[in-house]
Amino acid sequence: MSESSKIGESGDLRRLNHELSVLNAIARELNRSVDLGEALEFTLSQVAELLGLRTGWIWLIEETSSEPYLAASRNLPPALANEPRRMDGSGYCYCLDTYKKGDLEGAANVNVLTCSRLRGLVDGTGGLRYHASIPLYAQDEKLGVMNVASPDWRSLSPEDLQLLYTVGDLLSIAVERARLYARSTRLGAVEERNRLAREIHDTLAQGLTATTLQLESADALLEAGSPPERSREPLRRALSLTQSNLEEARRSVLDLRATPLEGRSLSGALKVLVERWEAETGVGARYAAVNGARPLPPRVEVALYRICQEALANVARHAGAGRVNVRLVATPEQVRLVVEDDGRGFDASGAPGERHGLVGMNERTRMLGGSLDVRSSPGTGTRVDATVPLEKL
Repeated sequence: MSESSKIGESGDLRRLNHELSVLNAIARELNRSVDLGEALEFTLSQVAELLGLRTGWIWLIEETSSEPYLAASRNLPPALANEPRRMDGSGYCYCLDTYKKGDLEGAANVNVLTCSRLRGLVDGTGGLRYHASIPLYAQDEKLGVMNVASPDWRSLSPEDLQLLYTVGDLLSIAVERARLYARSTRLGAVEERNRLAREIHDTLAQGLTATTLQLESADALLEAGSPPERSREPLRRALSLTQSNLEEARRSVLDLRATPLEGRSLSGALKVLVERWEAETGVGARYAAVNGARPLPPRVEVALYRICQEALANVARHAGAGRVNVRLVATPEQVRLVVEDDGRGFDASGAPGERHGLVGMNERTRMLGGSLDVRSSPGTGTRVDATVPLEKL
């Protein structure tokens, strides 16, 4: 064997060994982590390192609505990173449309496509024009698409395409595993709610029965003409039981954390809330979402729903508005809720926090590591802007 052949064979072995080590690292991480966001980000970084590709993003299909949403991204060019609406899963996307039609399947069809989201743009593209699209499946179920790209795009070899397809298989398994884990967690939450319901019945209902008996005893003593002193003791016992029941009720309500989002995504629940509010108040209201299909942690959904409720209640009580706009924008890094009206406004720097519910809204966002920005002045309307980071939740 010639020296050049030996060198070539040695290079091929090194490349193969590197590819296997990266695939092994991806498999290890995907098997370890039940946090889907972490798994997706890690996979993008490894694929970028493996094939020398700078940029990537992953679309996933939301289970209940079958709508795509942006689940992870890496080094998006400014035209996409700074304009979340361009990365909204409901917008036109050639690769997603091709995928939905079933024309993007198998290693031979890991296609290099012109990115329809960058078409027509001159500035802010970072030199990107093309990306490879890797379909994600769980048997016949469509899970999503992984896109990877680089400004200095090169033609991908059949080996590269097979490698990407293998990564797609690993990623599909991780997505399905994370979803199964989420389902089991939700099932656990249902069981916990049922437990709390039984507990409420066993404690509050019994306590209220005991209170009723004490009040009936006091009433019977008074009816019989007994001295008032005799009825004071059952009344004191009834008061003590009532106070205990009140504390028990508060504890149970805090534990139960009942939410009107049951069975809906946050975006779906906000849409219903805004439509109902418009019908009740007669004030024109519009709701819009960017990547509204993206699943969010339950505590984030509840907090943002309550903030929207409070903001809309403020508009109805104080603003005298003719129009309200509510907008939800979700990206892999954060979720943002904006409620804006064209009402009379107020002096935000001197507003009584309790009156406008600002303290409660602030607390909800701070508990999630987020921020609340309220901008208003007399005659200019009011804008409530709540932002919650998602990466560490």
